[in-house]
Amino acid sequence: MNRIIEMSQVKKNYYVGDVVVKALQGVDLTIDEGEFVAIMGSSGSGKSTLMNIIGCLDNINEGEYVLDSVNVKNLSRNEYADIRNQKIGFVFQGFNLLPRTTALENVELPLLYDRNNRIKHPEIKAKESLDKVGLSDRIDHEPNQLSGGQQQRVAIARALVTEPALLLADEPTRTLDSRTSKEVMALFQELNTQGITIILVTHERDIAKYAKRNIVLRDGKIIEDFIVEDRLIATEVLQSVTDGAIHEMV
Repeated sequence: MNRIIEMSQVKKNYYVGDVVVKALQGVDLTIDEGEFVAIMGSSGSGKSTLMNIIGCLDNINEGEYVLDSVNVKNLSRNEYADIRNQKIGFVFQGFNLLPRTTALENVELPLLYDRNNRIKHPEIKAKESLDKVGLSDRIDHEPNQLSGGQQQRVAIARALVTEPALLLADEPTRTLDSRTSKEVMALFQELNTQGITIILVTHERDIAKYAKRNIVLRDGKIIEDFIVEDRLIATEVLQSVTDGAIHEMV
């Protein structure tokens, strides 16, 4: 099994004036290929800092971090950018889609920054990515012509288009209603069955139960790391909601 993430005694400090904020205090973490992990924690727990470090959006003060066999501790700014583009697909709570730009063009965007030209046919790859999230019939639609759930699917397609080693989702259901959230989680679960490694950052315990493994942070340390025994299957939850609605109508 390929190890995607290996962290050893990772520490991260921030300075607010003369005050040192110890955001992460010696985090040890390993995540293997094909896992679906939810990272949880209250405000100030360190989960956002951990997400930023995993996503190579920030660097560490102490310790070691190896991402898909690459030690990222001492990379240059350009090397960090290449790692983000090649190894990580990002999904944000606010979708971050370009307005007045089609779904296809939004999905193609990361390929414009592929300085190594790994993807030879960007438009074909973008169409494949949109098809993977069930939006092959919406490629010419702009964000304002799509529902919130469809916009998030475009964002997921954009995250997948570079064939990353890791899909990193930051509160991807926070702005969605309950049903749409379940639909997005069903998509994540389907992608995970295809072998895609997913890390989901969330503050919602019910959303975390769709993952296979939960990690809980407090005061910059991992206090819990466990396999989800009573895991929710999103398609089953959606079906039960639909059956319940039909029963009420009858």
